[in-house]
Amino acid sequence: MQSADTWDQVDRYITERLIPQDPVLEQALASNRQAKLPSYDVTPAQGKLLQLLVQMHGSRRILEIGTLGGYSTIWMARALPRDGQLVTLELDPVHARVAKANLSLAGLEERVELRVGNALDQLAEMEREGVEPFDFIFIDADKPNNPGYLQWALRFSRPGTVIFGDNVIRDGEILQEDSTDLRVQGVRTFYDLLAAEPRITASAIQTVGSKGYDGFVLGIVTS
Repeated sequence: MQSADTWDQVDRYITERLIPQDPVLEQALASNRQAKLPSYDVTPAQGKLLQLLVQMHGSRRILEIGTLGGYSTIWMARALPRDGQLVTLELDPVHARVAKANLSLAGLEERVELRVGNALDQLAEMEREGVEPFDFIFIDADKPNNPGYLQWALRFSRPGTVIFGDNVIRDGEILQEDSTDLRVQGVRTFYDLLAAEPRITASAIQTVGSKGYDGFVLGIVTS
């Protein structure tokens, strides 16, 4: 069995071979560290995967639930066409200020709308505003609320919308039915909803790397 050190080395190998150095993205990560944001950012390889998925899908409108410092936001927004839009939701005003500065550095202010406040409240407000459906939805916020985020994602979807959920393996703890960890229970309910929902077809992939043992869910809305 390979060690976590090997996973980390392989992640660096992939990044060095396939992902060119990018001063803007590197500065975004540095700014996040300087502001003492949690180290929850996707890896460069995961960011590039998100970007490729957006490009492959031809997405024009993206919803991101959970901005943090905007690192994943930059990856996805760069894949949008010139007239595309990304709406990203962040609870913490400090995180949002860092993200806004990072997005400005990347020259993406006009393409990205950053909304600050409780994501469930923001989603309800967006519905009242009559916001149009999205083509790609990335769920990467507090895991206890994952079931609610999925329900809202479906309301903001149309046939063909891609829904991508991160951190859905949690070191294998999703197998623990009696877990007292609300994050684990939130992810388990997320799976239950996906399994019972006829409007979406989905699968999940386990991953290892510099962020440890985790994984993601990828689904497509069918009706």
